[in-house]
Amino acid sequence: MKICLACSAGGHLTEVLQLALVYKKYDHFFITFKRKDSEDLSKTERVYFITDPKRNIIKLLKNIKESITILLREKPDVIITTGAGVVIPTCYIAKILGKKIIFIESFCRIFEKSFTGRLIYPIAGLFLIQWKELSGKYGRKAIHAGPVF
Repeated sequence: MKICLACSAGGHLTEVLQLALVYKKYDHFFITFKRKDSEDLSKTERVYFITDPKRNIIKLLKNIKESITILLREKPDVIITTGAGVVIPTCYIAKILGKKIIFIESFCRIFEKSFTGRLIYPIAGLFLIQWKELSGKYGRKAIHAGPVF
């Protein structure tokens, strides 16, 4: 099995790195955007940098092209993501390609759904929340899994 770990740099990357005991057992790679922490990660892991669309249509189109290229090259079986917006196109493209999507809602989302969570919920095969207080906000598919930290 090959795992794609897709997330924004910063806190979302910090959360996904907490899953190392799981993903290190498998062939894996990261999709994120360039920032100091993600550039440091690229020294020890296979990391693909994509454009952060930041609600800009030209950057979004570039992100889509980059995501398609990476997913067709790497052919992952599953996408594990903690968000945020930079990976929404990656997840939808992966779903179109028949890949499984696992979404882990951000640790900071205790009472309200995230923008990314709202968009990924319909396509996620497994949708995990970290706080009981968020139970019932999404629907039956959302599973309280506890914190990743």
